[in-house]
Amino acid sequence: MWAYSLLVTTEMTVKPLILSMGDPAGVGPELCLRAGSWCRERHLPLVISGSATVLREVSSRLSLPLPACFQPADWDLAVSAAAGVSIVDLEQPIGRVSPGQVNAQTGAASLAYVEYAIERTLQGQAAGVVTCPIHKEAWHAAGCPFPGHTELLAARAGAERHCMMLAAPEIRCALVTVHVGLAEVAELLSVRGVLETIELAGAAVGRMLGRPPVITVLGLNPHAGEGGLFGNREEERLIIPAIDRARAAGWQIRGPLPPDTAFLPRIRQETDVFICMYHDQGLIPLKAIAFDDAVNVTLGLSIVRTSVDHGTALDLAWQGKAFPSSLYAALTMAAQLSEIWTEPMTPGATNHVAKN
Repeated sequence: MWAYSLLVTTEMTVKPLILSMGDPAGVGPELCLRAGSWCRERHLPLVISGSATVLREVSSRLSLPLPACFQPADWDLAVSAAAGVSIVDLEQPIGRVSPGQVNAQTGAASLAYVEYAIERTLQGQAAGVVTCPIHKEAWHAAGCPFPGHTELLAARAGAERHCMMLAAPEIRCALVTVHVGLAEVAELLSVRGVLETIELAGAAVGRMLGRPPVITVLGLNPHAGEGGLFGNREEERLIIPAIDRARAAGWQIRGPLPPDTAFLPRIRQETDVFICMYHDQGLIPLKAIAFDDAVNVTLGLSIVRTSVDHGTALDLAWQGKAFPSSLYAALTMAAQLSEIWTEPMTPGATNHVAKN
């Protein structure tokens, strides 16, 4: 578990984090209620963008407190530090929400919640964006052209380069390609793409740890290509040249390692971040090792964005069974990256507010 505490004094002005509720039919509403209580106990200013109607109903069903005051969409977030935890009511035409059943309306609503969070953060009114899970099929049904949060955020923030990293105390994985079919991965790899992922992940992890990180790069093919016997020499043509450039630039790096042995305990202990060529290459070991505590962070943006590492969990929606540790970890990391917390991000540390 991430372990941090927050200390805020009355003399300090701290911008809030803004948490989007995610799909109303998933576990997002319950997680938001639990996050509100968690942040209030730690005096961490938080704004939740979502539906007052849904949050009130989930609160009533699960006997969870509403640890916040409700505000209109045009509310000035600058006063949120004094308010503590607030809910910005972004009522959407979703009708009556049935827990566990997503559709175009819930997709459009969850898109509106995160669009609001991104806009306010880009305007400088919030310290960072934290997102509860959306349902990609619901976004698609609503006509959203983006396959997920990462691509939407990159477009809205105008990021020339970006990547997804999943991070937990035990393991961190950054992805060169993300939401694409497995058959497309090889043709989407490039020396530039691998190198940019190394640079973005290395800079972020170095900031978290307060020291230069040790980076391990995985191969694409079984046995990392076995000298060209497997695949189309992606290791020789694309991955090794990127590693050579990164090493020449001063990064402490090794690879490409065979993917089936790269995550052995000894190698994990010696590695600060793994560079993975595609989605499941990194997320299968990460979720097997640290599902409850992992955080999804988008690197390369002009704003801070973190998220839970799980989906909408429709089978658990509105039942009081959602496990909030991943969201607490996401809030912790967002606070650290936005310099609300300023100490190196190591398990067990006690961090304090130091930014006015």
